[in-house]
Formats: sequence, C-alpha cells, structure tokens
Amino acid sequence: MINDPISLRKSASGSKRPRNESSQPLVIVVDDDAAVREALEELMQSAGMECASFASTRELLETDALDRPGCLVLDVRMPESSGLDLQLHLTASGNSKPIVFLTGYGDIPMSVQAMKAGAIDFLTKPVRDQTLLDAVTAGIKRDVAQRAEAKVMRSNLDRLETLTPRERQVLHEVARGRVNKQIAFDLGISEVTVKLHRGNVMRKMKASSIGELIRIWEALPVPMRAACAA
Repeated sequence: MINDPISLRKSASGSKRPRNESSQPLVIVVDDDAAVREALEELMQSAGMECASFASTRELLETDALDRPGCLVLDVRMPESSGLDLQLHLTASGNSKPIVFLTGYGDIPMSVQAMKAGAIDFLTKPVRDQTLLDAVTAGIKRDVAQRAEAKVMRSNLDRLETLTPRERQVLHEVARGRVNKQIAFDLGISEVTVKLHRGNVMRKMKASSIGELIRIWEALPVPMRAACAA
C-alpha cells in the first residue's frame, strides 16, 4: 500500500524526468514527500507505465510533461500550490488532463470539489496498489480518448476552412435533411449548382456518405455550425 511504512523506502532520490519526445502515456506524480514519490514511481513502473515525479506543482509547470498523454497523481496538501490549486489552474487553461488525487488529509468537501471539477478519483492514504493502478489506468484511457477526439475535431475544422461560403451553406442545408431541389430554391441557385457544391463538400470534408457527413457536422462546435448557416 502507498504510504505504508513497509512499502516505502528511505531513499530520497531526485525526480525522474519524462522523455519529452515520446508520445507514450506518462504518469505524472506530484507529492512533496520524496519517499512517496519513489514508491509511486516504482509501483507505476512495475505495472509497465512510464512515470515522472515532481516535488511541487511549480516544478511540474516548468516542464512540458503535461503535453504528454497520461494521468496526474496529485497530493492535495503541499507547500505553496496545492493539488486542488493545480486542478483549478489546468481547468482555467483548458487542459482536461485526468487527475487522481491521493492524500492523507482528505475530507468530504475537498473530495466533492475535486470530483465536481472532473477528477478520476479521490483516494486516501494508505491505498491498495491495485485500487490506485485501476484509477490511473482509467485516467490514461480517458486522456488518450480525449486526445483522439480532439485530433479528429481539429482535422474536421481544418477541412471546414477549405469550404467556400456557398459550400458551407449547402453543408448546413444537407445537414438539415433538405434535398437538392429544396436547397436550390432556398439559396436561389440551380439544382445542378447544388449538386456541384454538394460534391465539393463531400470531397473536401472527406465524407464517404451523407450519414458520415452529418455525423461530422453534428460533432462540430455549435458556433461553427451557426456560422455556416449565415
């Protein structure tokens, strides 16, 4: 168990740094207790996970470790900035990195605050190794999925930018379920022109079917969809 004197070593070796060029998931540990950091690193590595540890949130933020996919394991109470402070900072900056809180001083209001803000779990020391590993694994899976969704979204937005204003209007009308004749009437153009624009939209958005095109449309941010209708 983490924070069990039997499992903790006396050594206070320096924090391991992530290999920033790697895109493999990274478990990031932030805890001001060197023995806890070492125990957590050994646990994660024993489960085949790459791990980097830091003694403070400031030390973490001076690196680019957060750019890697993975999960954060944070102590709640630390000198200077707390784990909850780091969670608020990441949320405010739009970083949805999954967090597992691990603390010896947790209370119900604190855990509720953390979970409402999106934490994967709020665990109290001592904690079973498998319980912590399960929470970290869930966090990594969430981050990998979020990053994949964000990549697809960026790709679709880039493709949307290649459409002409008229093609965006046609895309909007197709997504509404309008047929070519209706679109032609609404936009004051010929059906032949509608078919031409519709084909361009399918090609530029890399949609193999109308169903796929509509799914892409529905995944776009609401403001982008509204702009297409203008």
